[in-house]
Amino acid sequence: MSRWTGIGGVAAFVMILTLATAGSALAHCDTLDGPVVITARQALDKGDVKLVLQWVAAGQEGEIRKAFDLTTAVRGKGEKEKELADMYFFETLVRIHREGEGAPYTGLKPAGLDLGPAIPAADKALESGDPGPLLKLVNEKIHEGTHKYYMEAKEKKAHAGESVEAGRAYVQAYVPYLHFVERLYIDAGTPVAHGAEKAAHDVQANPGTAAEHKH
Repeated sequence: MSRWTGIGGVAAFVMILTLATAGSALAHCDTLDGPVVITARQALDKGDVKLVLQWVAAGQEGEIRKAFDLTTAVRGKGEKEKELADMYFFETLVRIHREGEGAPYTGLKPAGLDLGPAIPAADKALESGDPGPLLKLVNEKIHEGTHKYYMEAKEKKAHAGESVEAGRAYVQAYVPYLHFVERLYIDAGTPVAHGAEKAAHDVQANPGTAAEHKH
């Protein structure tokens, strides 16, 4: 059986793609040790602009080529010039990459930024070719959240008929429980497109909009 098969595997796989467009992932490509800048360093060291063109749309390629040519012309003049020229190229590349995602650019972030566990695990799964630890990480989070909301609703339901207040307490636990489960189900069946970061970030900031429960 494939390691990707099964409901848990599919849910975890799609969930990690969804998470990759929100929260920490919003800054992942902005960091000095992120994949965009790492590729930019390689391109400059090898003198090959084609290495970074994958990070921008075809219509933006000309601006990147121009920035690359300016950078390579300056970086050989001295150490300070090299540092300034490289930073100019990193800034330009990341800014244009973010524009292509429909996301704001707020400057390069320092290396070593805490991205949480999900993004590094997603990158490591691709590097190693083993999605097992990634699936385990996300499945545990899904199970943990579902169990939490379920137990709260279950405990309140047991006393819901004792009084109006107890009934209201049950409803206050029941509705979030349904929202959480429905959101997981919708996320697991919704493709995540590149450039959807802003929408995903808005959903994360206002989770009630992700799966509005209708009574």
